[in-house]
Amino acid sequence: MKVYYNPEKEKIEKILCRPFENDRNAKKSVREIIRNVRRRGDAALYEYAQIFDSSELETLFVSEEEIEKSENGLDDDLKSAVLTAASNIRKFHESQMMNEKKVSTMDGVKLWRVSRPIERVGLYVPGGSAPLFSTVLMLAIPAQIARCKDIMIATPAKNGKVNDAILFAAKISGVRKILKVGGAQAIAAFAYGTESIKRRDKIFGPGNRYVNIAKKMVSEDVAIDMFAGPSEVMVVIDRFSSARYAALDLLSQAEHGEDSQVVLLIREDEKKGRKVLSSVMKELEKEIATLARRKIIEKALSSSAVIISEDENLIIDAINEYAPEHLILNTRNHMDMLERVCNAGSIFLGPYSSESCGDYASGVNHSLPTSAQAKFTGGVSLDSFIKKITVEKISRKGAEELSRAVMTMAAAEGLDAHKRAMEVRLD
Repeated sequence: MKVYYNPEKEKIEKILCRPFENDRNAKKSVREIIRNVRRRGDAALYEYAQIFDSSELETLFVSEEEIEKSENGLDDDLKSAVLTAASNIRKFHESQMMNEKKVSTMDGVKLWRVSRPIERVGLYVPGGSAPLFSTVLMLAIPAQIARCKDIMIATPAKNGKVNDAILFAAKISGVRKILKVGGAQAIAAFAYGTESIKRRDKIFGPGNRYVNIAKKMVSEDVAIDMFAGPSEVMVVIDRFSSARYAALDLLSQAEHGEDSQVVLLIREDEKKGRKVLSSVMKELEKEIATLARRKIIEKALSSSAVIISEDENLIIDAINEYAPEHLILNTRNHMDMLERVCNAGSIFLGPYSSESCGDYASGVNHSLPTSAQAKFTGGVSLDSFIKKITVEKISRKGAEELSRAVMTMAAAEGLDAHKRAMEVRLD
């Protein structure tokens, strides 16, 4: 980890620059996959399942029997944990439902908005080295609350079988359409459809770089939630923080992948900051030795950064410039700092709000903006599955009230039909 002591504000952007990866070859491969799926449909999906996942599929979709039997392969503790997470996620997303108020802008002019679900949605769920059944809950539950009519999950099968935890999460979330296909080919199927798959109106979900490249490529033709990945966390601590908590918060994000981004900010002067950093590094070394994904973590940490500064303004500037996917504020004055944070995907306050809680079971959504997208968008929410339609109802009185403004503006823009459409209603 590279350490910077009280850097100049102008250098923060360069210090926190996300590693650039040349994806030329990956883009070429993804482009060919998309082209092949559009041309050959289901046949291409069967072929790619064999090539990438070693799965000779008899059918593209998980059967009802497989879904019903999924919980038989899970222990009671895991099932209970998934049910707890599902309950909390449902409560939080149901709280986001709002009734639109009608507004009268003038006498006889009533305006309001109505919410309508996006009808066909595709939910991508990674299922490789870490089958993310938690992502099923994060996407399927708000889609159900929004009352999307056609919800389909895509996740790779291994040897023809989808992970039982993914199937169980889908079952309790009310989703029965589960495609046994992953990767860029699943995104292409969602975007353009095949013989057995209706094209989706919007695609959701995280994935590896091939999945994200595919989402970018199809985004001209179909809506997507965001470009998700690589994973990021920014941890802010001071001398009152637990070094062990900080170390494990960094490690929990680093283990997602070699290209994961972890940043540590220490709000102390250089002397005290060195002591804090030393304590964190000792905890990192101790904990890494016990973790199964050690090599992945070490690769991620090698490109990570540490900033030490007693200047809170500089710390806040660093946060808002980087716009992290996950931001952990574990300082004594974290509530004061919260008020000054403008850019972050999800914020975790105090010593006990670990990023793991948000990833799994607290109820917030873990599908969050990365790569500084938090500067202009938030994470997945109920609103992500809903479109807002404006409605107006204008009476004769309202038309009379509006007529002068409408006709004057239409005439000034040279749009005579607009003016006449108003005039005839007043004759």
